[in-house]
Amino acid sequence: MRVVVGLGNPGSEYAETRHNIGFMVVDELCRRHGAVLGKERRGSRVARASLGAESVILVQPQTFMNCSGDSLARLDADLRPAPADLVVVHDELDVPLGRVALKRGGGTGGHRGLESVVRWAGPDFVRVRVGIGRPPTGRDVSDYVLRRFRDHERVVVAECVARAAEAVEAIVRDGLDRAMNSFNSMPAVTTRTGECS
Repeated sequence: MRVVVGLGNPGSEYAETRHNIGFMVVDELCRRHGAVLGKERRGSRVARASLGAESVILVQPQTFMNCSGDSLARLDADLRPAPADLVVVHDELDVPLGRVALKRGGGTGGHRGLESVVRWAGPDFVRVRVGIGRPPTGRDVSDYVLRRFRDHERVVVAECVARAAEAVEAIVRDGLDRAMNSFNSMPAVTTRTGECS
């Protein structure tokens, strides 16, 4: 069974920040498939959903971003995925705002949430990288990722969250290779209209 983990920080003060875009994608998948995240249990909020013919587990770790792997390690034994069945959705500084990129394995680029997941699961899980772009020169990265999106970015963010949810659905339905062929070649959503450029 696939386990889809959206990375983020719990609490209303972090809602809709750049670092929480993984949570936003899990919320979108729940909305699309009529799933409801349960109350926190053993460090995570969990929902079961059917994505087409496949059953999946949707997870939002609740131990804060930098300890996301600790949350996954505490899941009930029947919910813990093999690395091949783990899909992690996260914000990505090295992908421009408006793009979604898929891959299996690789480094962490200094992303503390990914580092925590790698310590628990190893590096070979599937990543759905949702672009947030880099901050302006001289601006602190930690401050940038913990800020909410600006008003003019919100249409783009909504489109990106929908696209990332579609990417997860494609991974589950068609496999990673076909999903990468489709989504990695898509143009970015533009900041002016919310439509693809």
